Amino acid sequence: MTAAANQIEFNEVTAKLPENLHPFIVKQPYSEYTAQNQAVWRYVMRLNVDYLKKVAHESYIEGLGLTGITVDEIPHMEGMNRILKDIGWAAVAVDGFIPPNAFMEFQAHNVLVISSEIRTIDHIGYTPAPDIIHEAAGHAPIIANPEYAEYLRRFGELGSKAISSPDDDLIYEAIRKLSILKENPNSTQQEIDQATKEVEEVQNNVQELSEMAKIRNLHWWTVEYGLIGSLENPKIYGAGLLSSIEESKDCLAEAVQKRPYTIDAAEVSFDITAAQPHLYVTPDFAHLSYVLEKFANKMAVRTGGLSSIKKLVKSTKMGTAELSTGIQISGVFTRVIDFEGAPIYLQTTGPTALASQGRELIGHGTHQHPDGFGSPVGKLEGTNLAIEDMSPRDLEAYGIVEGKQVTLNFEGGVCVQGRIVTGKRDIRGKIQLITFRECRVTYQDEVLFDPSWGVYDMAVGKSVVSAFAGPADDKSFKNIHKKSEVTAQKIQYSEAEMALHKEYAVLRSWRQNAPETPLSSEALSDFWMRNKDKYPKEWLLFLELLELMNSINHSMRNEVQSTLEALRSHKEMEQLINNGLKLLSLND
Repeated sequence: MTAAANQIEFNEVTAKLPENLHPFIVKQPYSEYTAQNQAVWRYVMRLNVDYLKKVAHESYIEGLGLTGITVDEIPHMEGMNRILKDIGWAAVAVDGFIPPNAFMEFQAHNVLVISSEIRTIDHIGYTPAPDIIHEAAGHAPIIANPEYAEYLRRFGELGSKAISSPDDDLIYEAIRKLSILKENPNSTQQEIDQATKEVEEVQNNVQELSEMAKIRNLHWWTVEYGLIGSLENPKIYGAGLLSSIEESKDCLAEAVQKRPYTIDAAEVSFDITAAQPHLYVTPDFAHLSYVLEKFANKMAVRTGGLSSIKKLVKSTKMGTAELSTGIQISGVFTRVIDFEGAPIYLQTTGPTALASQGRELIGHGTHQHPDGFGSPVGKLEGTNLAIEDMSPRDLEAYGIVEGKQVTLNFEGGVCVQGRIVTGKRDIRGKIQLITFRECRVTYQDEVLFDPSWGVYDMAVGKSVVSAFAGPADDKSFKNIHKKSEVTAQKIQYSEAEMALHKEYAVLRSWRQNAPETPLSSEALSDFWMRNKDKYPKEWLLFLELLELMNSINHSMRNEVQSTLEALRSHKEMEQLINNGLKLLSLND
């Protein structure tokens, strides 16, 4: 466990996370949230709850209470976890976007990853970056629905096994960089424009969608931007819509095309930097699981075969191939030799581990196979029997007996010659692994293994029945998922900005202490006189002040309201101020 993880309060759910996920967990920097951040949270949440109770799926409002999320303050992760554990889930803070396979793996363990950052006031309506409003207030409430929660877990389980491509890595890094730059007020427009161009370039250069790209599309069109019900009158359940002031309203307009949700959505990519021109509607949560299972039936984890190994080779990342005997080979696959449309030899490079039923075989971890692993697949020439199907008498007839020198000619041209030392069988007695000494493995004229290289372990299997991303046994490897080198930079506030945040803190303190400490009319007057010229465009500060003034019928409340109404001449503020005044019942 990392030093950062040591500072975190784990519960029954997060304690079961594999260690390879721990490096992504960060301590929620709660003390770094400014009073302006708290005001942004409160504004968005009040507005969303007011609107979403009419248009969101019925699980949303109920789920807010069940997950410990309140309107008035940014949630503490530890507090959320103490409540989430009652529904079998948990949450951890992370630094922005994390690699897709890691994200899915967290989800498979019933853990929500929540970006610890919060959108700035400049992006209060919508942000391309994952933030705590999106993650906590968008994702968490819906998982209180058991049917949806199971869909989410199952999605993570399958998504963590989806095989990616190098294109996916480029897109992930480009989007992560752009989201960080866009959400940091210290970024220059030139930096943002360049990062936007990089995202567009990598997206446009994708030749073929990988499994991971397709399953991310399904995730986007359901978990992030899903609608539920009828095409004519859908409700919102996607977290991206639930957490966006703008898109939660725009998405239901006729201008946004509504499509029935089918497996075809896997082929439809999305643009994370723009509003969606179309959305998919599922009739109910059960249909989500139905489509997911249809997609899973096309994944390499279920289909196996030559195409699945080619996907692993193309990915250049760690993956696992499972043979028909149940033996699992985990490592970075770099080569597959095929014959008549079937794989006849598999090769990994670098640390490799062997497993069965998800548990590493004793003596066959990366220490035993630090430089890679290669093995033939298929039947022996001249016989209809595969080694795995041979009886003890058959094995003896073919010389596959401990202590004997043997030559095994496989269909397709792979030949294994050596002295058998031992073998490993599964609990049913089926042979899974044969170990040779003085062994030479060839394919036509090419030497695949030389006797000088030491002991040769040959996996037994007539076919590849499954292939998936990641290791069979999480404990076999460390640092499975590569962390991005692009990290979110701590926002540097100027003295003027810090002074502004202190003014927000004053209002927050007054609101929190009322009614135990009655509001002072004089203090509110002084606050207004002190800030109206100093921060003439700080509409959210004035809105919070107006709310307090209204609560005591302050004599200057009309002046504050008039100032806000005048600020509506700025196009970027118009709708934000209108929404705020409506919350206060001061605008129709």
